[in-house]
Amino acid sequence: MAKVGKNKNAKNKAKHNKLLAQKTNKKKTEQEANKKRLKEIIRKAKEQKE
Repeated sequence: MAKVGKNKNAKNKAKHNKLLAQKTNKKKTEQEANKKRLKEIIRKAKEQKE
């Protein structure tokens, strides 16, 4: 006999994938922000040299 009700494993996998996506997106945005910050620092240092 087949089980009756929702498929628990599919729900857990979907939740897990969602959380992993959030984690990767957060990491990506933090890296982009860090690159922007460093570029700004470099730009200001070059302006001061001139």
